[in-house]
Amino acid sequence: MNPYSAPLVDMQFLLERVFDAPTTWSSLPEMIERVDIDTALAILAESSKISRELIHPLNRSGDEQGVVHKDNKVITPEGFKTVYKEYAEGGWVGLCGDPEFGGMGMPKMLGVLVDEMAYSASNAFTLYGSLTAGAALCIHAHGSELLKNTYLPSLYSGEWAGAMGMTEPQSGSDLKGIRTKAIPQEDGSYAISGSKIFITGGDHDLTDNVIHLVLAKLPDAKGISLFLVPKITVDENGQLAEENGVSVGAIEHKMGLKASSTCVMNFDNARGYLIGEPNRGLACMFTMMNYERLAIGIQGLGTSQAAYQMASEYAKERLQGLAAGSKSREKSDPIIVHGDVRRMLLTVKCLTEAGRALSVYTGQQLDLAKYAQGEVQSKALQYVGLLTPVAKAFLTDRGLDAAIMGQQVFGGHGYIRETGIEQLVRDTRIAQIYEGTNGIQAIDFLGRKVTGDNVEALKCFIEEHQAKMDNMLNVSPYYKKRVADLFGALLDTAMKVNGYKVSSPALVNACAVDFLDAFGYILYGYFWLAMADAAEGHSDEAFEQQKQYLMTFYFDKMIAKADFHLSQVNTGDSATMLMPDFLF
Repeated sequence: MNPYSAPLVDMQFLLERVFDAPTTWSSLPEMIERVDIDTALAILAESSKISRELIHPLNRSGDEQGVVHKDNKVITPEGFKTVYKEYAEGGWVGLCGDPEFGGMGMPKMLGVLVDEMAYSASNAFTLYGSLTAGAALCIHAHGSELLKNTYLPSLYSGEWAGAMGMTEPQSGSDLKGIRTKAIPQEDGSYAISGSKIFITGGDHDLTDNVIHLVLAKLPDAKGISLFLVPKITVDENGQLAEENGVSVGAIEHKMGLKASSTCVMNFDNARGYLIGEPNRGLACMFTMMNYERLAIGIQGLGTSQAAYQMASEYAKERLQGLAAGSKSREKSDPIIVHGDVRRMLLTVKCLTEAGRALSVYTGQQLDLAKYAQGEVQSKALQYVGLLTPVAKAFLTDRGLDAAIMGQQVFGGHGYIRETGIEQLVRDTRIAQIYEGTNGIQAIDFLGRKVTGDNVEALKCFIEEHQAKMDNMLNVSPYYKKRVADLFGALLDTAMKVNGYKVSSPALVNACAVDFLDAFGYILYGYFWLAMADAAEGHSDEAFEQQKQYLMTFYFDKMIAKADFHLSQVNTGDSATMLMPDFLF
């Protein structure tokens, strides 16, 4: 298996030339003293080194060994504990965390690139730090000052880990059926009792403590509340005290991500502390959920990049068959000469580079939503609402597509374990399912984010990006018109679907995935225009040329998928919803 090599040139290109990160950072007072482009590039270079030299070597061995549940302890594969300690000591868990509590305070549009590298190197390893960062974000946003001071420094430092306790056997995405109880205690804490399943990072030996964010119901059951429940309690001096009635019932036996500890967690009168307001726990938990949704989208992106690297290197080395039209019979050609192999590699590369642009752009909007003021902030909040479900669903769907195409390039060697590409397929399959299935993401996108305000946010988004396209001088007017026409068709379709809310609400659900996919393919077309335009005059002529070729391939071969998905929405999906249940 070839070592992972981060696409640092592409990452720098996005930050500097496509999204002008230095201008964004200089407009935000909190960022001015923390980061500039030189600092960002140094962080990316170091992250690349750690991902290649420390994390990636764990990927195959971690998959082979998996996690072990023994004597009520979860043991991670060999090397994980040592590497995680070094990773945490480097400040990577708290990269975007608040400096007041020990975080590094870096912007999210830089953080998404660091996350991509880590996921490319090892999906399973990276999940541990991702869950911890998400838990810290939730505590920071909604926890009391006491909870923040007690728990955030050790979470940002990576000494403790975080986990999210939502799902129960009888209650998955529909959380109103949860049965975990929270009983108020005289000292202001709560006794938490119940069981949770599918808990990523629920227990492990990487850290001294695991801090669970647990959804539970108070006795009045007027809603769902959120509680911080440490595996080991913490005394008034911030030191670990005693075990807290938190135990592992079992580890899940999964298709992939075998080195990530997915646990059944039992809470038996465990001491917990309320986060936010009583009966308002879902609103608090969604702070973490939305963070994880973007992170899991980046898992799909990281898989795409890893699959492309593996498949392209293999295609250059594997000798098989002759180039079309070749008259030589003495030796075989590398398979990269074959048109179908090139089709697959170009498809994966187009999806990956546009996906990276989506992740950085979403990170930029998150930074503006967090640190900007006035209209800039309010617009960014709108865009974050639109983009979060798209980033989660579209990046993970296309991530699996990329992994499977990469596997196809390997042919028969892609189906055996030694090459490593089959692990990518297994590891990334879950990304379409957890943190809310991609169907749920699409329903959220179309049913809430697009039609919830009668299409105003989408209209604003399209108008802004149409204006940006008008200022692109280095790309084909035909391609610009193609995207503009598709944006217009998307908006018309959204207005049509907006009418379904009253007349045929079930149709919104039925066509939501197609609508999200149409938006995703159109948005990727926009990003290819932006990248090709920004590449004009690049110091590396080959780099500029590559972007032009890839943009052309995307518009010739891929953007028509947007037309297809829009046509599917506009059929109304009436047959889907009207067929009687007994015919299924």
